[in-house]
Amino acid sequence: MRLYAQTPARRNRQVIGDLIAVGLMAAAVWFALAVRDAVMLLAEPGRRVESSGDSLAGALGEAGDAASNVPLVGGLLKRPLQSAADASAGFADAGQSLQDTVGQVADLTTTALIVVPVAVVLLLWLPPRLRWIRRSVTVRRLLDSPGGSDLLALRALNGPLGDLAAVAAPAGGLADAWRRGDRQVIADLCEVALRRAGLRP
Repeated sequence: MRLYAQTPARRNRQVIGDLIAVGLMAAAVWFALAVRDAVMLLAEPGRRVESSGDSLAGALGEAGDAASNVPLVGGLLKRPLQSAADASAGFADAGQSLQDTVGQVADLTTTALIVVPVAVVLLLWLPPRLRWIRRSVTVRRLLDSPGGSDLLALRALNGPLGDLAAVAAPAGGLADAWRRGDRQVIADLCEVALRRAGLRP
């Protein structure tokens, strides 16, 4: 099985097409990751809120513990400080929730920005490449089978007339020579069919 044609012009087109396809897919991945980094910047306020909430909750908790040591009113002083510490912990949770939401949005955006362009490139690029590979295998198998060169010669006769210009036509024409089994004409026509498929004899 050949991945690339043997004729230079077609092989060059295939290589350029493959490089363009791989380049487009790599560019899509790079762009998606750049967008993800940009979206993740939106999580920075959430990190600050979480950090501030944790710091404030810790400070208020320590203040409440210290206030509880005040004789007679320690319990009264600790309760509001502990409530404020709990509220500050809620701020920290909200900051973490914002970060989680931004992370999910970034992941979904990145996935979409990778999957959609890569799928489009694959749909436009892969089927023709696979068709050529399958066709080259079929043509090569036909050439190696008994009577295969005759069939390839017939295929060349049924193709574009411009391809036949390089074949020397004997008296009576190419079709008549093919019907008579002229080996040279059949070999020349077979070469035309192979060249059309991007292969060499």
